[in-house]
This record gives sequence, structure tokens and C-alpha cells, in this order.
Amino acid sequence: MKETEIDWASLPFGYVKTDYNVRCTYKDGKWGDIEVSDSEYVPIHIAATCLHYGQESFEGLKAFRGKDGKIRIFRPDENAKRFIRSAEGIKMQPLPEEKFIEMARKVVELNKRFIPPYGTGASLYIRPLEIGLSPRVGVKPADEYMVIMLVTPVGPYFKEGFKPTKVCLSRDYDRVAPKGTGSIKVGGNYAASLVAGEKAHDMGYSVMLYLDPKEKKYLDECGAANFFGVRDNTYITPASESILPSITNKSLTQIAEDLGIKVERRAIKEEELGTFEEAGACGTAAVISPICRIDDLDTGKVYEFGEQGQAGPVSTKLYEHLRGIQNGEVEDIHGWCMEVGE
Repeated sequence: MKETEIDWASLPFGYVKTDYNVRCTYKDGKWGDIEVSDSEYVPIHIAATCLHYGQESFEGLKAFRGKDGKIRIFRPDENAKRFIRSAEGIKMQPLPEEKFIEMARKVVELNKRFIPPYGTGASLYIRPLEIGLSPRVGVKPADEYMVIMLVTPVGPYFKEGFKPTKVCLSRDYDRVAPKGTGSIKVGGNYAASLVAGEKAHDMGYSVMLYLDPKEKKYLDECGAANFFGVRDNTYITPASESILPSITNKSLTQIAEDLGIKVERRAIKEEELGTFEEAGACGTAAVISPICRIDDLDTGKVYEFGEQGQAGPVSTKLYEHLRGIQNGEVEDIHGWCMEVGE
């Protein structure tokens, strides 16, 4: 196997061409065999439902090369379940969990040389997506679907790494509608966040924190991640039907309980921000991105957390524990990692 010439230490969170992707097509009422492709392109009909009516969903998970040299995929079963929920939410044919797991294993094994070495802070990002293929002019679900899994080595999502960032809050934007697609992972949710996200970046913030789309009183998503706050040794994260159930957040809440930290999943009013000792955003890409400050662009109110430039002790403990499990440094007592060789 030839060696890569990637500068792992300088790797951005972006796309890097790898050797193979894997694909599986639903046609004539059944899923076919998994196919291996070295092409970066997909031939689709100009009237395909994914292009016209948004029949598209995706996932994000990672593979890591551990301290012991073993390769681990983190919680692929949970991504498979969420992938099914997303497909059902926009009337696509769900990919069976066992087929998802098989595809994830195969695409990682085919691209082993792109898995960053242990200790670099980088990982192999796995991106499954499903698209509707059938040509439609009227609004109607497709009959044929394709699932593709591609991989790319990535560095930290935020260039600052595990360092606190500034976040802004505004009532001028909604990420999703009440009882809409917020709890599933579809491209339309992310397209709807681009204007607000770019405004935040232009003003020097890492992301936009949204309030609930109905009453504008409660905390919702934090950019493309879940929000959490820490107070009195308690990890508090929003409960809402318009928030994507983050697998990272689910893992952090379990780790918190394992470490004797209380957990609350409930509605959080905006004014409660002033009571938190720590705050952060969590998701697959960054694991945890600590927040040092939230600026309310509408009222001028400023919320600050912890010591300037330093992540809080609870956030740090949770981050290091989860990364330790992914890297084989901490015992995986819940069986979250799937090993795929060395």
C-alpha cells in the first residue's frame, strides 16, 4: 500500500480525495449489493427528486487510529438509526442498519491509508448520504434511491482547536420550522442556516445560536451543533423537537453520568444563560467547542463564561474522556467503538 503525502498536522476540516467510495442502490423494491467506486461523481437524472424536492439526507461519523494501532469507528449503529429516521422523515426508503454498518466498515477498510496517525488530532470523516433518483416533475417521492459513503481525512473543525470561541444570538433567523425537519439530518436544514452562519462569521463569531422557532424564548441549535451549559456540577442541554438529536451529545450525557455529573435535558430559557459557569457546542465535527461569550445582537446583552481563553473544567473533562474512548486511551465500557482492524 502506497503512503500518503498528507501533512497531518496542518490538515483542515475539508474535502481530500481518497481512493474509494461505496454505493448501494434501491431499485425494484429492494436494496442491491454494495458497489465500490473510485469516481467522485454521480450520474443522476436532471429531474431527480433530490434536485427538485429535497429528497436528500446525510450523516457524519468518524474513524480513528488508536494508541494501540487499532482502527475504531465511533458509534456507527447510532448513525445508522438516525439515518433511518431521516429517510422516513422525507419519505425515502430507509437503508437497513446492518447494510449501513457493512458499508461503513468497507469504506474505511478500503481507505486505510488515509486514516491519520494517532496523536495528530486528525481523524477519518465518514459521510453517508442518500438521494432520490427517480425523475419527477410533480411532487411525489422517488421509487429509486442511492446511498453513497465517502470518506476524507479531516483536521479540527475549528482552527482554534479546543479553545473557547465567541457566539452570537439573533431572533432574525429560524433554522427550521416548528414540527418541521429540525430533528432529522437533511440538507435543507443546513441550507437554511447559511445566511445566518455567514453573518455570524462576518461579525467575528464562530456560529449563530438560534432560539426556538415558535416563541423565541428557548435555546435551540448552536450553529450545526447542540448547545449545553454547566452549572453546579450539572450538564444542562436543551430538549426540543426542532433540535437534531446529537450522537456526540448523547455520548457526553452518558459520560457525565459515569463521572458523577448530573444531567438535565429540558427547555432552557435564554435568560438562564446568565447562570451558567460554562457553555459549549457539541457535535461530531468538533466534539466540544467551548464558548467564552454569547452576544445577543438584538438586545445588546452579553453572557460570559469561565476565564477568558480557557475551557471550563467540566467541558475539558468530558472532552478528554470522549476523545480518550475514540483513541483507545480510555476503556470503552459501553461498547461504542467498532473495531475494523489495524
